[in-house]
Amino acid sequence: MFHAPDSDGKALVDHLHRIGCNCETTWPLPDAISPNADVVLISIEPEHRQKILKLFNEAQQISSTLIAVASYEDPGTLQIILECGALAIIERPIRPFGLLTNLTIARSLWMERQDFRKRIRKLERKLAGNNRIIKAKNILMETQKLDEQEAYENIRRQAMAKRISMDDLAVSIINAYELLTSR
Repeated sequence: MFHAPDSDGKALVDHLHRIGCNCETTWPLPDAISPNADVVLISIEPEHRQKILKLFNEAQQISSTLIAVASYEDPGTLQIILECGALAIIERPIRPFGLLTNLTIARSLWMERQDFRKRIRKLERKLAGNNRIIKAKNILMETQKLDEQEAYENIRRQAMAKRISMDDLAVSIINAYELLTSR
């Protein structure tokens, strides 16, 4: 938790301990986020805007759920919250009601986002592989005067015979074609 050790900060730590959370506090803002943190609660102070944004822009690869702690909802504060990627907001003055709910929902949203990112990366790799197969198929159609189905079957058959993926074979075909046609 990145929060000043004032009455709100102490109340927040007490509530976190009460619901069974281990909590480390740091103030002033550190230069980096611990990679071991599952959830990060940060006090959003407009005067620390640049340091907050720098901390979380550099921390895109850190696997922490971010929850903002804010005193009021003005456009500047909300902009900082959005830019740093917080998934929930805890209002000051700190009250125990809603803390566990915010923690649970924010962590659940974070886990869903991680799952979506993983699925997107997998789909992007698959799409890139399909595009390479299409390019290799077009090369075979052009150079060997095959129709589309014959070119595809040729790639599939060779990949099976060599016990490699169709994508790997497609890369080989593309590289060979580029090597032979470069001038």
